[in-house]
Formats: sequence, C-alpha cells, structure tokens
Amino acid sequence: MELEKINEYIHILDEREKEVIVGRFGLDLQKEKTQREIAKELGISRSYVSRIEKRALMKLFHEFYRNERKKRGS
Repeated sequence: MELEKINEYIHILDEREKEVIVGRFGLDLQKEKTQREIAKELGISRSYVSRIEKRALMKLFHEFYRNERKKRGS
C-alpha cells in the first residue's frame, strides 16, 4: 500500500496500533524504528509489539480489501 492509502485507513486503528505502525514504518516522516525500539518507548515487550503490529496490519488489509470490493461492485 502506498502512503496515501495507509493514511486513508489509519483511522480504523486504536491509539496503540497507530503508535506501532507509525513508528515501524516511519509514517511520521521519521526514521523507521525496530520492534525493540518501540517496545522500549511504550514500556512493553518486543513480542507484544509484534502482535500489535500484526493485528494492525491485518485490520488495514481487511479494510482496504473490503473497500476495493465495494468499488468494484462485488
């Protein structure tokens, strides 16, 4: 997904999911961060960051897919 597409759907994420996705992929125009760096900032484990990231990406994907199907009239 391109940056505009991600920004179009980012509102569906909760605050913690947004923090993780924005940090991981540098969506705030900062350097991309590792899961370990984000974990330290948020005071959670790296594995929890990984789970949040995976859940958030799935939410974004499903919302994108659902909207694309609507556009095509399927």
